[in-house]
Amino acid sequence: MDEQPEPAQEPAPQTGGGLDRRAELSEFLRTRRARLKPEDVGLPDFGRRRVPGLRREELAQLAGVSVAYYTRLEQGNGRNVSAEVLDAIARALRLTGAEHAHLTHLAKPKQHKKKQTARAQQVRPALRHLLDSIDTVPAYVVGRRSDILAWNRMAAALFGDWAELPAPERNWARLVFLRPDYRELFVEWDQKASDIVGFLRMDAGCHPDDPKLSALVGELSVKSEEFRRLWAAHDVKEKSYGVKRMRHPLVGDLTLSFETFRLVDESEQSLITYHAEPGSPSAEALRLLASWGADATRAGTGTTAQ
Repeated sequence: MDEQPEPAQEPAPQTGGGLDRRAELSEFLRTRRARLKPEDVGLPDFGRRRVPGLRREELAQLAGVSVAYYTRLEQGNGRNVSAEVLDAIARALRLTGAEHAHLTHLAKPKQHKKKQTARAQQVRPALRHLLDSIDTVPAYVVGRRSDILAWNRMAAALFGDWAELPAPERNWARLVFLRPDYRELFVEWDQKASDIVGFLRMDAGCHPDDPKLSALVGELSVKSEEFRRLWAAHDVKEKSYGVKRMRHPLVGDLTLSFETFRLVDESEQSLITYHAEPGSPSAEALRLLASWGADATRAGTGTTAQ
C-alpha cells in the first residue's frame, strides 16, 4: 500500500480564477487530522502537543503508509495516490461519507470540460411544469454554487419572491450571509449557514477550476466574517433531509421537514421540498400562505430587489 507519489513541489499557481486544488487538499487533510485526539483512535498520549490533533507520523501509522508518503499527500501532492490509500487515510481520519468523497475529488479530480463549467444552468421545462403543479408544498430547484434555478408559488410565499432579485442574487449563500431578513427567517441560522458552506465545499472539491465559484467565495469572504470562519473550517456536507424552524413575518413560527431529491442527470441539480406534519400548526400556516397567494408572495420575507 505504501506506494510513492511524485516528489513534492511548490503549489501550482491558480489559473482562470479557480481555487487552488492542491492547497484545498492540503488544508482539508490538515484540519481533519487536527480534530482527532490520540484517545479517539486508540493511541497513547505522551503529553502536551505543540499543535492540536494527531501528529503526521501517528496518522501515517494508522493508515499503513510511510510518514514521508503522507507528508507529501498533505502538502497537496496527490497525483499518483491510489483509491486504496485514500480509503485507508479516510478510515484513519474517521471521515464521513461526504468527507471521503470530498477527499477523493481533491486528490483524484475528474476532468471537466470548460464549457460545462461555464455554461448557464438550465432547468428542464417538464420540471418547471412539475413545480407549478405543486400547490401546497414549497419546492425549488437548486444547482451548482447553491444557485436557485426555479421555484413554485409556495416557495415564493415562504422565502420571498426570488423573481424580484437579479439572477446572480438568487443564490442561497448570498441570501443567507448577506441579507438580514434571511437571518431572521431561519431560527437556527448558524446551522443553515454551516450547511450552505458545507455544500459549497463539496462543489469546490468537484469543480476547483470554476471561476464563478471562486468569485462567489471571494465575495463572501470579504463581506462576511462568519463565512470566512466557516470556510476556513473545511467542513463538507451533502444535501439530504432534516427539519428547519422558521419565523415567517406573516404566519409566525413554522417547523418544516425538508427533503432533497437529486436529479438523475448530469445537471448537478436537486429538487428541495418543505412540508409540515399533517394537522400541526405549521400545516395550518402553510395552508394560510397558499390561500393568500400573491399577497403572501409579495410580503414573503421582505425580499425585494436591491
